[in-house]
Amino acid sequence: MKTSNKHYKIHSKVSECDSDFKVSGWGCRHQQCLILFICLTTAYSMRTCMGVALVVMVDDNVGTAAADNKYTFDSDNTSALVANGNGSNVTASENRGVLHSLLLVPPYPTFRWSKQTQDTVLSSFFWGYMLLQLPAGQLAHRFGAKYMLTAALFINCMASFCFPWGTFYGGWIFASALRMLQGLSQACIVPGMHTMLGRWTPLEERGRLAGWAYGGQALGAVLGLPITGFIASSALGWPGIFRFYGTLSGIVGCVIWTFGADSPALHTNISPAERQYIEEGLGHTGLNGKRKPPVPWCSILRSRGMWAIVVAHIGQTWGQLTLYTEVPAFMDKVMGVNIKANGMLTALPFLVMWFTNFFFTWFTDMLIVKKLLSVSNTRKLANSLGCVPAAVGLLALAYAPKNVYVVESLLVFICAFKIACSAGFHVNHIDISSNFSGTMMSISNFVSNLFGSLAPTVAGLILTDVTSEYLWRKVFLVAAGLFFFSNLVYVVFGTADKADWDNVLQEGDAEENPSEMKPMIDRKDTKKKQDMINVNS
Repeated sequence: MKTSNKHYKIHSKVSECDSDFKVSGWGCRHQQCLILFICLTTAYSMRTCMGVALVVMVDDNVGTAAADNKYTFDSDNTSALVANGNGSNVTASENRGVLHSLLLVPPYPTFRWSKQTQDTVLSSFFWGYMLLQLPAGQLAHRFGAKYMLTAALFINCMASFCFPWGTFYGGWIFASALRMLQGLSQACIVPGMHTMLGRWTPLEERGRLAGWAYGGQALGAVLGLPITGFIASSALGWPGIFRFYGTLSGIVGCVIWTFGADSPALHTNISPAERQYIEEGLGHTGLNGKRKPPVPWCSILRSRGMWAIVVAHIGQTWGQLTLYTEVPAFMDKVMGVNIKANGMLTALPFLVMWFTNFFFTWFTDMLIVKKLLSVSNTRKLANSLGCVPAAVGLLALAYAPKNVYVVESLLVFICAFKIACSAGFHVNHIDISSNFSGTMMSISNFVSNLFGSLAPTVAGLILTDVTSEYLWRKVFLVAAGLFFFSNLVYVVFGTADKADWDNVLQEGDAEENPSEMKPMIDRKDTKKKQDMINVNS
């Protein structure tokens, strides 16, 4: 009854504070989560665009490393080609205007990059992403998530606009450098989001609000692939892809700067009732931005719940990379279907994932609000709903017949349940420490990506013959095993109990003296007894 009584007290205090406030209505907390959702959708769309853009940018007829620094124009009026020593592309064109030099009008160049060079350009984003992952949580905690998210999007805006020119005049080296810069900036997005969610999501709505914001991961992939393909086939060409995302990133950055707030205490238009509802739901008033207490690193690293989250995150990342990077190759080499070329086959699992996300986040919140399960058991159930069906689906995929409809159905099944983890370990950081959830997320995200990045390497060692169904079976069994094992560790060792080290004093607050509080408690008890006597009389 402890949680339900607390829930009742929150609503009683809220009703006294503002009679117009309704918990079920639209509030500033929903606005902040909508902003974070748009931010993450934009970021993930920018991640997926590179793979599609390379299809248009690269001349597949040339695949040798010797031709990496050369390019051609898709026009009969082709310039003479020269590759200089620093990796940039130089042309002896005579009939090219200023607009063409800025890649604003067609024809656009195509590059003679080998497969190894293309993989380098693709991987450079994740090099930057990994490099700044650990410091990102500390930066968001110290300077504020609003500023970090805004800076990340503005840097992405600048890098996207410069990408066509940098690639044209600087070659694949400049292209890799700009993608790495984007990865560095986007490393701040997830820890920054978790930092803001830790200050805006009361327990009763945490699953829905956080799940809604992180739904941008799935929708970003769904929207990014067709939008990129449409722009690439239009008169804007492949340079238009990066200009579009640069513009979009700049607009979203302005939205965050204008309407974002690090906490309810710093929001200018929030009602006193909603602020009180959020802060009561968090169990404290949160950090007010005036004082930044040091991160309790030793306490975090000694936390059993923290390491349970890390193990769960590793299993999730490994399985996700297997699905996103290896399954398309499996469909191509074994099933004979190029899933990347088929927009429906690519987008359908992500679209189903986005829709089922709403159900799982609502379901877990209801379990907590109605006191059917404790918060810890709810997180473990959600994580199990995400991992166990995904593992079973991968086992079925390992022994599936050569039927594209069967395989696609299994992929939809896996993705439909896998998203339940967003209401499991993924939001568990906030349960343990709402004040330092961004730092905790940066730790688990770094470790999980560090181990998860080995998934393609392990698959490459296993797949000595990419057409062998037996070898592909081993790849899927490894991923399924990690789903099972990581979830088992999380179920055994995971917890959602709030950590003692999460409670920090606000500026001007003083330690409570029990001897000074006793007279206040006695007066409250006396008043309560008198009220009961009056009611009975």
